[in-house]
Amino acid sequence: KIGGLNSRTEEPRKEELARAITELRQELRLSVKYIIDVINANPGLPHISRSNYYYQTHKPDKDSGNQKLMDRIKEIFLEHSRRYGYRRIYGQLRREVYEINHKKVQRLMQKMGLFAISIRKKRKYSSYYGVQGKIKPDLIKRNFYAIIPNRHWFTDVTEFHLKDQKLYLSPIIDGCTQEIISYNISRHPDLKQVMTMLDDAFEKHPALNGLIFHSDRGWQYQHQAYQAALANRGIDQSMSRLGNSLDDGLMEGFFGILKREMFYGQEHKYKDLNELEQAIHKYIDYYNNVRIKTGRKNMTPIEYRNHVLTTLTA
Repeated sequence: KIGGLNSRTEEPRKEELARAITELRQELRLSVKYIIDVINANPGLPHISRSNYYYQTHKPDKDSGNQKLMDRIKEIFLEHSRRYGYRRIYGQLRREVYEINHKKVQRLMQKMGLFAISIRKKRKYSSYYGVQGKIKPDLIKRNFYAIIPNRHWFTDVTEFHLKDQKLYLSPIIDGCTQEIISYNISRHPDLKQVMTMLDDAFEKHPALNGLIFHSDRGWQYQHQAYQAALANRGIDQSMSRLGNSLDDGLMEGFFGILKREMFYGQEHKYKDLNELEQAIHKYIDYYNNVRIKTGRKNMTPIEYRNHVLTTLTA
């Protein structure tokens, strides 16, 4: 236990050492004096005196007055299925008019052992099969953000592997609000999937003159039908440079969030592709309407869209 603490880059705090010694005492049924003498005799381990150990184990808990706040932090953490880290929980608390510092939220979460789901990167799906049609220039140049909605849109296709089967998600994300404008889920990454996604987006947002629509160089986005659909609505098509996935970084970021929060390490929850598809539908609704974004004034994407549009008309 002590060696594990000593393997970290920073020196462990005295209260951590005291906690480890107490656990050793309970597990090994040895005296505190014996355990501390063995530890202090080893120059490779962090040292602590008996008086300091007893001080650490008997000092009053400085967070005894924070129980209500800690309970609310845990409630938020569980309400969002362990998806929120301290920054987003801090943002939610600010929405609820808590006067609190983000460092305190971080400290309390560490004390309670509340850690957000960690990301696991896997092989990226690629729909690039060489030049199949017209290659468009990169009009975005990694300037993902737009001041108002429907000025920068981004799209891509990602795949899910489940029990030797595959499911493909094709969404559109807005550069201003970071909401998912429309999406399509299919067993096959074909042109129909992308065109259906476009039809749904155009039905919800018919006036798109001046929009820049960015993607990678996937064969679907080089297809004549896709390019004509954009041109007919006055949309400027933009494509990433070859081999530069960061040029479509906003869309890639969404895929990372999505898979980290509802798929990686949770594949066992879904017995088949139908259950996985329903979970993706549910998550995207959660992402648009419930999950706050710290970079968008602690608002959800839909709240931020309404906020921006209200500001423009005020």
